[in-house]
Amino acid sequence: MIMMMLLAAGVGVGLWLLAVWLFPPPPPLATLISSLTTTPAPPPILATSDGGWAVRMGRPFVGVLRALGLPGPGLVKDLAVTGRSIEVHLAEKAALALTGLILPTAVEALLALGGRALPWLVPLAGSVLLAVLGFLLPDATVHTEAAQRRSAFRHALSAYLNLIHILLTGGAGVDGALSDALSVGRGWSFQQLRRALTTAHLTRTTPWVTLGQLGEELDVTELSELAAALSLAGTEGAKIRASLAAKAAALRTKGGNEAEKKANSATERMVMPGVLMGLGFVFFIFYPAMVQILSSLHH
Repeated sequence: MIMMMLLAAGVGVGLWLLAVWLFPPPPPLATLISSLTTTPAPPPILATSDGGWAVRMGRPFVGVLRALGLPGPGLVKDLAVTGRSIEVHLAEKAALALTGLILPTAVEALLALGGRALPWLVPLAGSVLLAVLGFLLPDATVHTEAAQRRSAFRHALSAYLNLIHILLTGGAGVDGALSDALSVGRGWSFQQLRRALTTAHLTRTTPWVTLGQLGEELDVTELSELAAALSLAGTEGAKIRASLAAKAAALRTKGGNEAEKKANSATERMVMPGVLMGLGFVFFIFYPAMVQILSSLHH
């Protein structure tokens, strides 16, 4: 009886999701009016990618997840840093959740065909657990990858500031120093900085505007501060070399502290396997003696 109720509830939820996908609700009137009166945001500097089997499998559920308010603002920035679009991320979440939901049921069906069926609570609990884990796994992956990219970007930004400082000391202008310093850089971080300056050139805006926009998209405050300092140099003639040198030194110090913290954390994690091995060795040595003592007490 309980199994029939659960199956009926699952079918009902599936039909509801299918109806929402086929006939999505119209947007609220306030949203439509806001889209007509607000100034459109500038196109993003960070590029996004899409594709894969998970995207094709979970794409029908993207609209439902967007209607539920997913993803959050923090995750949106992390997705921009990793180069994934919101639709791709939500499709992956839905696909992994569906896979986790179906997999235990498929295994139970195979076991039942072989005459070794498990109690119905086992596949039900496995389906719920794997579905939840599959739904949350993409978020954790995006957070970790975004944190790593931000750390690498800060390291590259420190080197970029040093190069700008050297060029300014040699007599180059601010715009020329910004472009020439990128010509020797490689990797994802310098590629994003190069895209920002290219966007500024194509849209006929100042470089510090697009650099500030890139800092907001990456959620890297150091780049936003650099854009503000460059804006002062470009508009008010403020001396910029000392400011850039100070920012580069601050970034180097912060990067060194973060590297030291990661090293200490890795050292602490290495202690636990050693402790477990020691406990296992002690148990392996004393277990026969304990069994002998307990058996003699019983006799």
